[in-house]
Amino acid sequence: MNRPNGTPTVRGTMHPRFDEIVTPEALAFVAKLDAEFAGRRAELLQARRQHSRRISQGANLDFLPETASIREDTSWRVADPAPGLEDRRCELVSPANRKMAVHALNSGADIWLADLEDATAPSWKNLVQGQLNLFDAVRGQLSYDESNGERLSVGEHRPTLVMRPRGWHLCEKHLAVDSRPMSASLVDFGLYFFHNAQKLTDLGAGPYFYLPKIENHHEARLWNDVFVFAQNQLGIPQGTIRATVLIETITAAFEMEEILYELREHCSGLNAGRWDYIFSYVRTFAHRGEEFVLPDRDKITMTTPFMRAYTSLLVSTCHKRGAHAIGGPAAVNPTLQDEERRLRALNVVRAEKEREAAEGFDGSWVAHPALVETCRTAYAAVLGTKHDQRDVQREVQVTADDLISLDGVQQTISLQGVRTNVSVALRYLASWIGGRGAVAIDTLMEDAATVEISRAQLWQWLFHESQLAEGPFVTRDLLDRVVDEEMAKLTRGLDDKHTERYQQARGILEETAFGDYLPGFFTTYAYVRYLIDRPLRISGPIDKEDIRQSEMVDSSAKAGSAA
Repeated sequence: MNRPNGTPTVRGTMHPRFDEIVTPEALAFVAKLDAEFAGRRAELLQARRQHSRRISQGANLDFLPETASIREDTSWRVADPAPGLEDRRCELVSPANRKMAVHALNSGADIWLADLEDATAPSWKNLVQGQLNLFDAVRGQLSYDESNGERLSVGEHRPTLVMRPRGWHLCEKHLAVDSRPMSASLVDFGLYFFHNAQKLTDLGAGPYFYLPKIENHHEARLWNDVFVFAQNQLGIPQGTIRATVLIETITAAFEMEEILYELREHCSGLNAGRWDYIFSYVRTFAHRGEEFVLPDRDKITMTTPFMRAYTSLLVSTCHKRGAHAIGGPAAVNPTLQDEERRLRALNVVRAEKEREAAEGFDGSWVAHPALVETCRTAYAAVLGTKHDQRDVQREVQVTADDLISLDGVQQTISLQGVRTNVSVALRYLASWIGGRGAVAIDTLMEDAATVEISRAQLWQWLFHESQLAEGPFVTRDLLDRVVDEEMAKLTRGLDDKHTERYQQARGILEETAFGDYLPGFFTTYAYVRYLIDRPLRISGPIDKEDIRQSEMVDSSAKAGSAA
């Protein structure tokens, strides 16, 4: 232990049944996690910022020479698939709200990824209610009452449950230790693990997780140490926890083998997260030259050369080490389209999933229950009766230059591309402020990654004063005109409440996309401004220290920790 356990203070409103999750015993467990790991987390986040500054100043990304021995050692492999994680050909990702949970558990997917991260607007009520829904799901007592009186219950055949906590950079202001907000990652993981680990194990599965926004193998090592500590505390056998890491930051793409190595006793694979990876590319190289400026976001696909290099390396790395390689999400919402367009959309998804399977992926994500059968059929065509393709080794030669190269990419930016980024960001943010983290926009199911890539591109185009295909350059005046025009369209006919949400959404977009510097994430600012319970909100200007309060760990906590 680095320091004595502080007693967490509950600052959030206690709604019905919240006392079943926010119990004294659960809070004591989370406090132990905080006491053990908060200092290391703060150090690693500071190291992130320092690394980012070095890249902005011209440092190049490369595979780490100091870990070459790990990459060259052919003897090690990750743990074998855990019970319920043998077949992962279709994973349905959705928020953990009660209605979506019931639909997800009845979807026929192999895995339900219950998302407390990008698909959930992180209000206190949403997050604790999500924990309650997972608590009930684990115990087979989840149901949902429709407005017409019909009760939706869960059938006998349910997918394996995997939970995605929030990333290391986020805090939970409704739980505090010594007046310091706690790590959102430790809160989400801790509450879920404390209440469900033993029950899941008794049922023949285990506590399984997706780990988001990891930037390097040191952050993976921190998660592994959290797992070891948590299992020891509750008497759960070591290796019961399994985690799949989302490779959705460009720095992590250079350390995939090291990440697997750090988590090898608890690892079940890597996932290729498309939108967050593109966002990370823009964010990482935002201040560099125009050669790093990306075109309209719909022109960047999984077959774009630098994206193809990243996914090829991911599949090869996973299978080399016995891990599952999971493809990115199909975000189409076919229920919002007419029959002809619905069938056309399903054909696009089928072709995408067949391509992934042919490239060696063992499974893939979908963001809507109506896509489950399409995904399963596409993978079945390649897998047949096999669960996966981990025995298929694909030797690839991917260089550091390949992972960042835009050779062959037409760096064309259009006025429509600008307008799309503005419109989609405003619509999503207005819903996010209202408490929804998964939003249907233009026939797609969008989450927070949509805003991240949209506002990062707007910032990069503005920073470089990029020229549009139509001739004009991207300036603040041009962006303000586009925002005015899109706001007029989006608020036409709305009541005052919803118009105000769009005004707040505009404020977030302007703060995180049009300022002097590009913030790492919109969620840190917007959470403090709009999603915490009203008595805790900051009414005046918000600075970096307000956002980083959860990293203000006392020196005695940091002294005994090493990243």
